[in-house]
Amino acid sequence: MNDQYKSGFAALIGRPNVGKSTLMNCLIGQKIAITSNKPQTTRNRIQTVLTCKEGQIVFVDTPGIHKAKNRLGDYMVNVANRSLKEVDVILWLVEPSDYIGAGEQHIIEQLRKINTPVILVMNKIDMVKREELLRFIDAYRREMDFAEIVPVSALKNDNTQELVKCIMQYLPYGPAFYDEDTITDQPQRQIVAELIREKALRCLEEEIPHGIAVTIEKMKWRGRIVDIEATIICEKESHKGIIIGKQGAMLKKIGSNARRDIEELLESKVNLQLWVKVKKDWRDSDFLLKNFGYNPKDSE
Repeated sequence: MNDQYKSGFAALIGRPNVGKSTLMNCLIGQKIAITSNKPQTTRNRIQTVLTCKEGQIVFVDTPGIHKAKNRLGDYMVNVANRSLKEVDVILWLVEPSDYIGAGEQHIIEQLRKINTPVILVMNKIDMVKREELLRFIDAYRREMDFAEIVPVSALKNDNTQELVKCIMQYLPYGPAFYDEDTITDQPQRQIVAELIREKALRCLEEEIPHGIAVTIEKMKWRGRIVDIEATIICEKESHKGIIIGKQGAMLKKIGSNARRDIEELLESKVNLQLWVKVKKDWRDSDFLLKNFGYNPKDSE
């Protein structure tokens, strides 16, 4: 490895649903973080790794910064805020607009408190005209002095390589943290659980998704087949009925959609069995949060 090699950490922050997970998946070329059109999809801090000849970027995908409404919300916000102080560069993702509302102003306040370089990443540029984009960028430039401003479309993989070059400028020289084959530090079981949760998020009605978690009860290789047993946790009996659906149709749809992604991830055939359990108000229980992988101590 040459003495010009760089390696460091880049945090992706932003309000819920601005495309942080989509961008990270795009940059590393593999689906690790789940995506949906519903806010607060990402709950844990997910680290993924991009290794190229110039260096290695460890991306930290944080939960969206938002106003917490329960213990799970507190956990998510604390994880996001802590990440800002532990990285070499921050990528703040925003949608293309010249309206900078209370949520964006809250993030600006947090960013002004730290000395970490901030790259403003204006995502979803495929949805606006060029002349509008320039106006939107100018609106944000007046709010804060950014290290860089990079417009991208994570969905279309547009201008993302330029973003990688910008990130590299702010990383320190030094050896790689992970070997070049590493894509993520997430355990496979956790990625599988998240893929199932993603499909549930996409299939279910608005009021249910925030109240679900997924646990993997069993994950065992049997030759070329992987047997997986998983439980979808919800908060109400009425939600359980909706998740299962008429004659089990909804649960079957969630399982079928999830199985395709899991087979691609594991490069094996998957036998997936899903159950649904009710755990009332689990998002406000420290014990249950820890059981489902959201340890409150991790956010301190």
